Parts: sequence; C-alpha cells; structure tokens
Amino acid sequence: MRLNLTVAAKLRAVRGKNEARRLRASGLIPAVVYGSGKDALAISVDPRKVTRILHSGSGHNTIFDLSVDGGETTPVMIVDWQLDPVKDALLHVDLKRIDLTRRLKVSVPVYVYGEPKGVKEQGGLLEIVTREIEVECLPDDIPEHFTVDVSDLLIGQSRRASEVPMSESTRLLTSADAVIAHVVALRAHEEAHVAEVAATGAEGEAAPPEPEVIKKGKKEAEE
Repeated sequence: MRLNLTVAAKLRAVRGKNEARRLRASGLIPAVVYGSGKDALAISVDPRKVTRILHSGSGHNTIFDLSVDGGETTPVMIVDWQLDPVKDALLHVDLKRIDLTRRLKVSVPVYVYGEPKGVKEQGGLLEIVTREIEVECLPDDIPEHFTVDVSDLLIGQSRRASEVPMSESTRLLTSADAVIAHVVALRAHEEAHVAEVAATGAEGEAAPPEPEVIKKGKKEAEE
C-alpha cells in the first residue's frame, strides 16, 4: 500500500559504531537505501517517522517517498530493521527503492472472522495455521491484509490459501493447498497433542509449537 508520505534523509559521510552512537544521540538513526540498479547510499533518518510506518496498518509493506537531502526522491519500502532488545527502540533500517511499474513479491497478513459452526454447534476447536501468505502484485495494489470467513466451517473442514479472496491483479505465490485455518475435534486435538509430547520425550527434543487455538466449543465445558 502506498502512502502520501515523505521521509527526509541525510547522507552519511562517516560510518562505524561511533558515528552510529553519535547519530542516535542526536535523535537520528543510520539507514541504507539500495535497489533499482542504483548505488546504495548510507543515510540517516528520523526513527519516529519510520516507527509510525512500521506500526501503520500496512506495516513494512508500506510504500512511501524518501527524500535524500541534496539528492534523489524515490519510492521505497522497509525491508529490514534492527531494534534495541531492551528499550525496543529502532536502531537501524534498510530501505529498498521501488519501481512502481514492476510487480513485486510481498507477504501479507491473513485475518479470519466469524464463529465456525463446528465450534458453536459441534464443540470443536478453531485453529489458525497460517497467518500470512506471499503474493505478487504491483506496488500500488499491495493490500493491508486479507480476510477469510470461517463461520460455515464444520469439524474436519478448513480454509486454504486458494480460497483467500484477492483482486485479479494479485497472484498467489504461497501453495494453494496451504491451510489458513481449520476446525478440529477437541478430543482428537488433545490426543494428537499427547502423542506429540510422548514422541518428543522419547527423542529428547523440544516439542514443536502447536497451531494457535482461537475458539473452543461447548464440549470442553461438558467434559
């Protein structure tokens, strides 16, 4: 998604840890911009503006203008960033120039909505398996997110990536069979979890994370 927003930047003549600390003390952070067949530039930007972009609805998929002092003004996206592990403050950011006429690959969040019939009528569990999918589209067509209705799902049924509604200009890159969400029986879920724990104990390895359980049906209370 493109925003009508311009972030100012200054060229950095000096690099290194000492210069980075000096920049941060002055209220700026070091950054790099590259891509579109042009030379990479070492720059400095205001971390507050970049943080607002990262926290926006489209997050790192946001396209905005970067205006380098005495140089270029170009559309860019945030492709990588570094945070202070203690203060959670932005320390460094990598920006990529974007050609608005060329398609690009992006990962977009997928949100589910609705209470499945398999939960409220059959006592099942709704599990979210995949939270984002990769697509290809023009920069101006990048969606903030996709939504999938799961209200008619029964136990044993699922929503897959191929069922995510998207515009004709957007091409799905994630496997069409990738499960976004499904409804499983409560007892089957518990038995599968016990089997996983037992198998893990035998192998002496850490258990893999379970899919997130979003809703539990009425059978849980009865049991």
